[in-house]
Amino acid sequence: LLGEMAGAFIGAVVMFLAYKKQFDAGEEPAFKLGVFSTGPEVRNYGWNFVTEVVGTFVLVFVVLSFGPHPVDIGPLAVGLLVLGIGASLGGPTGYAINPARDLGPRIAHALLPIKGKGSSDWSYSWVPIAGPIVGGVLAGLLGGAVY
Repeated sequence: LLGEMAGAFIGAVVMFLAYKKQFDAGEEPAFKLGVFSTGPEVRNYGWNFVTEVVGTFVLVFVVLSFGPHPVDIGPLAVGLLVLGIGASLGGPTGYAINPARDLGPRIAHALLPIKGKGSSDWSYSWVPIAGPIVGGVLAGLLGGAVY
């Protein structure tokens, strides 16, 4: 998990450097934060948390269900699964479905000298961390019992 967080942080820094001129020209702080981290369309911590749990549960459970037969599921299938989760659950939370996807880039947003960046929205940051952890643990427990 720490390696993923470091990779996500480094990726966010590289992205910032590649798009620095666009960040300098932009005016809306929320759009700048949205490039780095997830955020809900409608803020409701309880429902946003449940959505993250469900999205992560589906991802982990499906991948685990193919675990005994890794040839049956490959990178394309997992990518399409993530796309489907995003298409169906992306609006309510921005679908982190992985704590590192949100926390590493959010830390980068907080530390980088982004012109007019605004808040890093730390009050919401627990949702895309705790939700995927709970969803992954539940999928692991249920997946282990089923398979």
